[in-house]
Amino acid sequence: MARVILTAVLVVLLNVVVGCNNIDSGRSQLMPARTRTSLGSAATVNIAEASETDIIEQVAINRQAYRQGLELLVEYYTKAGDNMRLVWAKRELAALNAMPQYKYIIGAGLAGPNLKASASIPEADDLYFDALVLEKKARNLIVVKDAGLLRLVLDKYNQLISKYPTSDKIDDAAFRAGGIYEHFKDYTIAVLYYKRAYQWDPDTTYPARFKAAYVLDIRLHRRAEALELYQQAVEVAKETGRHSKFKKYAENRIRKLTTAGEISE
Repeated sequence: MARVILTAVLVVLLNVVVGCNNIDSGRSQLMPARTRTSLGSAATVNIAEASETDIIEQVAINRQAYRQGLELLVEYYTKAGDNMRLVWAKRELAALNAMPQYKYIIGAGLAGPNLKASASIPEADDLYFDALVLEKKARNLIVVKDAGLLRLVLDKYNQLISKYPTSDKIDDAAFRAGGIYEHFKDYTIAVLYYKRAYQWDPDTTYPARFKAAYVLDIRLHRRAEALELYQQAVEVAKETGRHSKFKKYAENRIRKLTTAGEISE
């Protein structure tokens, strides 16, 4: 009997504690999942006719409007002294800020492979060297890099490519951006940027073909593509006399890929 009474008391106490923690939590006010996308659904972009860029830009606008709306609610409920709804608004704003938000537009992909790194443009040079300074600062730490700062550096490299597509620094920006994408383990994007470096300047001094081949080979296991680029990297190294250490590695991988059947993996 005592055990039954004790159990009952514990259940009551537990319900009291849980209830206290959830008082005015707003659970009844949560929007049903099926209506979340239908409320306020007056589209400003005709999806049937919109381009990818149009849709992405609209997403960015909607994100900003959503955040500003929640911030205004926080300010309003703070002034009104409505603590219950203030808690709701702050919780929703915190969840929005914690949610991953992607840019979707990849600068080098949008620019295409046919740009030519040919013109000396002072504004592009300034932007490039500003990015270099930031990148050096972000990489100063031996083990952990400053991820936020590296993302700002990427913005600068992509801004250079977008604003000055004829600059002789676009291949430099693409190669260095490729290294940052590789650091973030966004390997498919890294390969794209390495490829753009030598597509935009076939005589680029960077080992861009080798780096693209290495990522394709070791990280993405796309070894048929890697083999072709390793071969190109070796030919360029022979012609220019540059990147001898990369040439040796590439030759070794070519032998293994062509004799050990690794391409079929």
